[in-house]
Amino acid sequence: MIRIKARAPTGRATVLPTVWGAAAVGYKFGCPLAQQNGLGARIVTSAVFFAVGTGLILHVRRTLLRELRLARRVARAAQNVVLRPLPPRLGGIDVAAAQLSADRGASVGGDLYEAVATEHGVRVVMGDVRGHGLAALGTVAALLGSFREAAHDEARLDRVLRRLDRALARHLRDRARTGHPAYAGAEPDPVSEEFVTVLLLEIGHDGEVRALNCGHPWPYLLSGTTVGPLSRLDPLPPLGPFPLPAEPAVRSCGRLLPGELLVLFTDGAEEARDARGRFFPLPEVLADAVRRQPVTPQTVLRTVFGALLDHTGGTPDDDAALLVLSSARGPGPEAAADPGARFTPRVKAEPLR
Repeated sequence: MIRIKARAPTGRATVLPTVWGAAAVGYKFGCPLAQQNGLGARIVTSAVFFAVGTGLILHVRRTLLRELRLARRVARAAQNVVLRPLPPRLGGIDVAAAQLSADRGASVGGDLYEAVATEHGVRVVMGDVRGHGLAALGTVAALLGSFREAAHDEARLDRVLRRLDRALARHLRDRARTGHPAYAGAEPDPVSEEFVTVLLLEIGHDGEVRALNCGHPWPYLLSGTTVGPLSRLDPLPPLGPFPLPAEPAVRSCGRLLPGELLVLFTDGAEEARDARGRFFPLPEVLADAVRRQPVTPQTVLRTVFGALLDHTGGTPDDDAALLVLSSARGPGPEAAADPGARFTPRVKAEPLR
């Protein structure tokens, strides 16, 4: 848990209020003018106390603004630790990611993403914790910590998902126990309505994309000027309220070819509404982005977030995260020898064995 501890007032911080208070008391009891009842004396006395009150209010305001700036620095530091910035390239994959928080003034939220280069390929997680802001930060930290270890340790993607599921269950149990001091020996039940949508992707060294989806929106594939979902298969239920299947089916979604982009997002990007209640047209915005040259993950990111802020008037109702992946690998010898390799099916109905 991240706590922001209020600092006790220092001697320097208490000097100004003491001086103002001493001046007011000294004037009231030591100045002959303050003892008079004439109109002029009353006006002067009122002006003195008004000046003292104004000075104290301004001093308190400056103190609160300093504390607010400190809290924001702590929040940014927490985000950089929990939701650390991604490198621009991982294992031959160009990467760009960012998020918008729905909490005004906050830089953290309930969205999570990470990408790591492993011996099994580039593995990516994108998720959305129920709720947003600082309240969801603990769940985000638990899941990302588990993913960063499991992505390297587990050879199979379904094993990574199972590690995430166990980490979430453990975190919810610990939080329930901490939140109930009267806990008297019985195992506390985690909050039943807590859930997390999770999308796991693995981009192999040959460019093949494998996916496991638990209640999360499928990413969009940008190929040339075409924009479409990477898959149309029904996802598994979100993590939390329902147990995972005994053998979660890892889906093969074809290959990510050079020049193609994958856009992973949370529902805050697709369900954002404008003042008239209209949803954000994410596919249309992506289609507009691919018509611009050059098309890079950074330009797609800027285009989408700029359009999203315009659509919501600068005040989104929910956290929104975007992660854009693009293959920076050249065509391999097999692809060069076999032109038909570029027409690999995007979705296979059968799970990987």
